[in-house]
Amino acid sequence: MAGGNSNYWEDLRKQARQLENELDLKLVSFSKLCTSYSSSRDGRRGDSSSDTTPLLSNSTQDRMFETMSVEIEQLLAKLTGVNDKMAEYTSTPGVTSLNAALMHTLQRHRDILQDYTHEFHKTKSNFMAIREREDLLGSVRKDIETYKSGSGVNNRRTELFLKEHEHLRNSDRLIDDTISIAMATKENMTSQRGLLKSIQSRVNTLANRFPAINNLIQRINLRKRRDSLILGGVIGICTILLLLYAFH
Repeated sequence: MAGGNSNYWEDLRKQARQLENELDLKLVSFSKLCTSYSSSRDGRRGDSSSDTTPLLSNSTQDRMFETMSVEIEQLLAKLTGVNDKMAEYTSTPGVTSLNAALMHTLQRHRDILQDYTHEFHKTKSNFMAIREREDLLGSVRKDIETYKSGSGVNNRRTELFLKEHEHLRNSDRLIDDTISIAMATKENMTSQRGLLKSIQSRVNTLANRFPAINNLIQRINLRKRRDSLILGGVIGICTILLLLYAFH
């Protein structure tokens, strides 16, 4: 009976050590996966040719993370079950004499299980925190890029609108200046026309009041015309004589 109980205990210890070895390998791979995930995010923010950039994409790493998490949780559950069976065995009445040594071994396996569980949850929490932080930063960067691209288009449109508005204002200013000059010219010509009419009216009034002055003015004009004709005739005759002399 004691030999059968001893073999049962050894089988439990063997299962526990095998599960612990599997968990140790899985946790190492799990930790490397989380580290490579963080490095891939840093590589995307920096130089794409960096040596820290992994070959796997983030979507593939996410699937591997979920798969490995399930596998590790299953191994932890199996190891917990083995530890529970070992605890039940230590309570068996037939192994009381070996209870101290068995309890020491059981406590060591429980400590290993607790360490692996703590390491798993810590690594998983770090991975989730990194993924949430990077997703948030990626969303913020995308929003900033969208805003910048939209702002660039809006700025170009605004600049075109401002230039067009300034052009229209300059055109309106030139039209106003042209209209102002035309109005001033019209007023000046109207004023001069009125002044000439006033002078002509005064001259006519004086001529009507003083007929002698009117006759005198007419005589003066006739004499000017006569003098002009005489002067023109003399100049013409002299010119002809000069031409005849020159060709003779």
